[in-house]
Amino acid sequence: MKNLYFFLFILAIFSFQSCAELQSIASQIPQENKVLTNQDIAQGLKAALQKGVDQEVKKLTLENGFYQNEAVKILLPKELTKVENTLRDVGLGNLADEGIKALNRAAEDAVKEATPIFVNAISQMTINDAKNILMGDQNAATAYLKAKTNQELYNKFNPVIQNSFRKVGADQIWSNLITKYNQIPLTKNVNPDLTDYVTNQALKGVYFMIEQEEKQIRNNVSARTSQILQRVFALQDQF
Repeated sequence: MKNLYFFLFILAIFSFQSCAELQSIASQIPQENKVLTNQDIAQGLKAALQKGVDQEVKKLTLENGFYQNEAVKILLPKELTKVENTLRDVGLGNLADEGIKALNRAAEDAVKEATPIFVNAISQMTINDAKNILMGDQNAATAYLKAKTNQELYNKFNPVIQNSFRKVGADQIWSNLITKYNQIPLTKNVNPDLTDYVTNQALKGVYFMIEQEEKQIRNNVSARTSQILQRVFALQDQF
């Protein structure tokens, strides 16, 4: 019987023109002796995204969550690499390190604001969203979340990072760092505004971490730590 269902599903891929028809067939495939409903698919995708937020985004809020994670660590923008290199050349490498650490501290502080926004976006996922995500690319769930939250998170992160610069001393560190750089002979003075840069880098880090968890769930059965994740993503495994 299982083989018959699977045959009908493969046949549907070639026979049906609309996604709605295809997904209607998919929703009737038994999973562990139970029918996987549209609501189950939505619940499973929400659970996958929530797992990414709970496990991966939370890591970024910890001290050194950005700074000691090479995958998301915020380095200097291109226009300031010359500042860093010059300071290291004249023996001020520690000052450059402190400047970079301060940028990452601000990002760690801002990401604490992300969870409620993600929870709201996840709760608004429709059944059609879930169907498209399940059969989509390896990062389809993350792409959905990014589309729903990117602007709101930017608006939330930006003032927090600006305040964090003051709280963690980044404004003073960078003022001292750039002042020292500008005093070095034969250098061109710089005076960058780093708030927008760090905001965007923090967002990139957040979505990167969620994407890594999504790929784990899609490709690694052991990462499916609940029954609903196991049932829903077993459907994806058939392709």
